[in-house]
Amino acid sequence: MASLMEDKVGIVTAAGSGIGRASALAFATEGAKVVVSDINEQLGQETVRLIKESGGEASFVFCNVAKEEQVVRLVQQTLELYGRLDWAHNNAGIGAPSKPVVETNSADWDRCLQVNTTGLYYCLKHEIAAMLESGGGAIVNTASTSGLLGSENLAAYSASKWAVNGLTKSVALEYAKKGIRVNSICPGMTLTPAVEAWKKEVPEQAAYVENDIPLGRMGKPEDQANAAVWLCSDKAAYITGVNLAVDGGQTAK
Repeated sequence: MASLMEDKVGIVTAAGSGIGRASALAFATEGAKVVVSDINEQLGQETVRLIKESGGEASFVFCNVAKEEQVVRLVQQTLELYGRLDWAHNNAGIGAPSKPVVETNSADWDRCLQVNTTGLYYCLKHEIAAMLESGGGAIVNTASTSGLLGSENLAAYSASKWAVNGLTKSVALEYAKKGIRVNSICPGMTLTPAVEAWKKEVPEQAAYVENDIPLGRMGKPEDQANAAVWLCSDKAAYITGVNLAVDGGQTAK
């Protein structure tokens, strides 16, 4: 039986750790050729090594998605390496300091929106251009449950993730008839390295948050990765423009 993504070529941004690394590994496990992208070459190369050790195929390309010329190069190098682009997981994103909006720094706002929203715009623009040449494709963007609900003291981050979900829907409508599907995943609290560190720093607070999740646990990066792979696969062929909460039921409350 063929794997879900057999011989399909794609990109995962911010694939050096956390959800991005889990996604790159999951796509490779399902037979995809994976271009691993990150601003940390050491971590990105480690993801490539893990994929190759498990029998998969992967290459590393450095890219800061906040710089359009680097996104152009990422897509071009993918085409040079593998000749086509069939899917992408636009996972790159950053947080911002947690403060009431009056106390926030405008530079933090600008940086968060530049990476999370404008960077996604660059990725969509150039990935879709390549996919049109390849005859179609599928894209998953990493948003957040903060892009579905209000998030106190996270104005910049929440605004950027609402924008991710809005971009997802708008671009999905633009290219649906051209064979390109665009969806987003909206992770709830997920055990990335940053969250793991937070759990150790404030275990009582982390326990309270975890107990409030209907499924009774925080998400694993693999939970998000599996959703991304499925949305990019032909199993989700009739799904586009969806902002999928992968949050253990949190936003159902």
